[in-house]
Amino acid sequence: MTHQLMLSLLLILVVAWALGSLFARYGLPFVLGELLAGIILGPPILGLIGPSPGIELLAELGIFFVMFHTGMEMDPKELLEHLWPSLGVALGGFVLPFILGYVTTRAFGGTLYQALFVGMGISITAIAVQSVILHSLKISTTYVGHIIIGAAIADDILSLIGLSILLGMAKSGTIQFLEIGFVVLKVVGFFAMTIILGHFVVPKLTRRLHDREGKAFTFAILGALAMAYLAELVGLHLIIGAFLAGQYIRKEMMDEKIYHAISDRFYGLSYGFLLPVFFASLSFHLHFEWSTSFMIFALVLTLAAIAGKLVGCGLGYSFFKRNFWESAIIGFGMNGRGAVEIVVASVVLKLSNELLSSGAIEAPLLTQNQFSALILMAFLTTLMAPLTLKWSVTRACSGKDQSSFCMLWDENKNR
Repeated sequence: MTHQLMLSLLLILVVAWALGSLFARYGLPFVLGELLAGIILGPPILGLIGPSPGIELLAELGIFFVMFHTGMEMDPKELLEHLWPSLGVALGGFVLPFILGYVTTRAFGGTLYQALFVGMGISITAIAVQSVILHSLKISTTYVGHIIIGAAIADDILSLIGLSILLGMAKSGTIQFLEIGFVVLKVVGFFAMTIILGHFVVPKLTRRLHDREGKAFTFAILGALAMAYLAELVGLHLIIGAFLAGQYIRKEMMDEKIYHAISDRFYGLSYGFLLPVFFASLSFHLHFEWSTSFMIFALVLTLAAIAGKLVGCGLGYSFFKRNFWESAIIGFGMNGRGAVEIVVASVVLKLSNELLSSGAIEAPLLTQNQFSALILMAFLTTLMAPLTLKWSVTRACSGKDQSSFCMLWDENKNR
């Protein structure tokens, strides 16, 4: 805990709180203020704060805690009930953006591999960002919220498999079917183990929980860390493990007072402290040149990312329920990217440098301009997601022909 880190945290929390409160006063999501705080304090404007190991660690902990809390709030039975719509939304929201990203990059002179990796970059949905936005709009526990979160988890799995295929092709020039099969087997084994633990092991432990000296919270942390570690072992993001661990902590499995004590602690740590650091830190990666060619490419890529998710996810949902505004809500709800693209693009850049230095490839797998365009796209879609989602929800529930989703939304608002 250095003096610089303490000062950075102080600035982030003060500015994020002030701007978030200002946005909330006008009925806008608090998260917009946290994103704007990062723009003001970070490299885009004042340059007072930049990326650092301490900030990155706290940001990771922020999405870790918030995904556990999201898991606690969501009913696993609801997720399973809406499994097929979630898979339809995930497939449509993955394939169409991938195609549009590929076509856009090729149109701007990108190589085959560059187009494939850019397509992969814009097809990802950041589950942590979506869960925060859904929670802020009080629709996370509706069936639409369950579909979005379920689709985001499936999207993460598709991204893992797709990235494994592309990285294997870049290294060897061929598709490594054995390696892909091993990845799929690990993911299936991970979810099978999750179901076994959730149904047979964890309930026996949670019924004996007590909260003396905060030990119930310790138990929850242990479960979250264990599941996050196992998720990382199979190649999934740690936040998937944290979310699934949160599914174990349910009201019907333990004393209600202990459940609320755990929930309050995770909520306070994430939304009150660590999450503003995460959203502010997203802008710290914004470094790009103000050239006409770059700005046009970044703009077209961002439009392709938005249209791909909106149309792809909407079409995926329309196969199961023909409701235009619910399709729009799901499309906008899947549009936020966040930090996942930064991680994926960084992995590709690292491999590209290794292959270039060894002479295995002649052109980079991802250029610096393409990397910067992906980061800018991720930030802009994250900034737009709460605004477009709020607009679509309000529009869907303002007419005469309202779905059951609107009744659930009204109930949550009045709590």
